[in-house]
Amino acid sequence: MPHLHLEYTDNLPQLNADSILQRLNHALVASGQFGNEADIKSRAVKLECFRVGTRPEERAFIHVKLAILSGRSPEVKKQVSESLLAVLTESLQWPEALEIQLCVEVLDIDRDSYTKTSFIGSGA
Repeated sequence: MPHLHLEYTDNLPQLNADSILQRLNHALVASGQFGNEADIKSRAVKLECFRVGTRPEERAFIHVKLAILSGRSPEVKKQVSESLLAVLTESLQWPEALEIQLCVEVLDIDRDSYTKTSFIGSGA
């Protein structure tokens, strides 16, 4: 925990997803809300089929969805959300004439029903 999902449109060819994931993970560690850096699991998905609005102008978006265990205050979630948004705005060079929307969403995972286990494989 937490789980971070990064979705971005494929009309952002200069976006380095691995680099952004690394910076987002560092922001989560820096927030002090997560005890072990190895608990952060992040992934990125490039969207080839997407629409933004109804007008024909070229538009793009980057959406971060962060799922965390329930119990944190709205203020803490807002602070984490703003720190992730800052990473997005500082990370990217935007193509000219492309309208880009950046979004961060923080979701609660029910603490009582979440289960997890870890192990080190023995090899084959």
